[in-house]
Amino acid sequence: MKFNITQPDQALKIQLEHKINHKTKPLGALGMLEAVALQIGLIQQTLAPQFSHATMLVFAGDHGIVEAGVSPYPQAVTAQMVLNFLQGGAAINVFTKQNNMHLSVVDSGVNYEFAASLDLIHAKVAMGTRNFLSEPAMTLAQCEQALTRAAEIVDTKVAEGCNVFGFGEMGIGNTSSASCLMSVLCGLPIEQCVGRGTGLDDAGLVHKTKILAQAIAHHHLSSSDAMQVLATFGGFEIAMMVGAMLQAATKQCTLLIDGFITTAALLVAAKLQPEILHYCVFTHCSDESGHKKMLDYLQVKPLLNIDLRLGEGTGAALAYPLVLASVNFLNQMASFESASVSQKI
Repeated sequence: MKFNITQPDQALKIQLEHKINHKTKPLGALGMLEAVALQIGLIQQTLAPQFSHATMLVFAGDHGIVEAGVSPYPQAVTAQMVLNFLQGGAAINVFTKQNNMHLSVVDSGVNYEFAASLDLIHAKVAMGTRNFLSEPAMTLAQCEQALTRAAEIVDTKVAEGCNVFGFGEMGIGNTSSASCLMSVLCGLPIEQCVGRGTGLDDAGLVHKTKILAQAIAHHHLSSSDAMQVLATFGGFEIAMMVGAMLQAATKQCTLLIDGFITTAALLVAAKLQPEILHYCVFTHCSDESGHKKMLDYLQVKPLLNIDLRLGEGTGAALAYPLVLASVNFLNQMASFESASVSQKI
């Protein structure tokens, strides 16, 4: 799958800044909302941007690395949570419903056979990845397949009118994948990348760190080959997020980036196509210990920091009203001239 992401044309920047700066407020008084308004205007190439058919894509997949005891939860929880999503019972269901976002759940590679009749996007690459402690999680062909299937899902949503995507995930063991991706691609010691995931105790954290260090040493990969790094340590849900993000940016959509695992997928995407960062709004800083370092590495600033560490896309869904507010103030707020309000002398 070929992706071609270009930086948004900057020709409108001066006009957008003028429109933002002449609203009835002190200069810069809406803080980060002003930066987001400028960003969305440039992405959409208009002085009056609009969001339509906001969609949250939640990708689910299982991980062979759980065989090494890196998670306190059994692998079966992945499938159980997918069914919970489909029944409307998860946090992401609550927050997307509250904020009028469409929710689509994607079986990227869950180790479970879901009934064909379920309201689920069936895109399974395999029944979970292999254990990357001893072998690559997936083949390069499977990795490419995941990217292509995800791009096709995005194309379908764009054809339905979507121009803003949130990304979420579910997969027991996927903080281990994300930690390894971060360590190799950012050139950081694994100790700085590993967190407690779904709630490891101190002994569990020590064990997880040791296992992941062994895995990284075993494969000895270069940060310059992002696809090989993704195939070696990724999950099918992470690989699909990479493909979905790349295609959404190619289609000039706005990307709402969630927490630690979603940002790890974006990290891979940015290694493949650096211009993707122009299309990303980083919605929050996760309480998972490595996330702030990853955001710092990408040199980006998140909208929220409220100690979330759930995944599922919950941070992106919660931040969407703020992103929407940035567009609404740009379109609806009066200017000094239209409101006959005197400007600063």
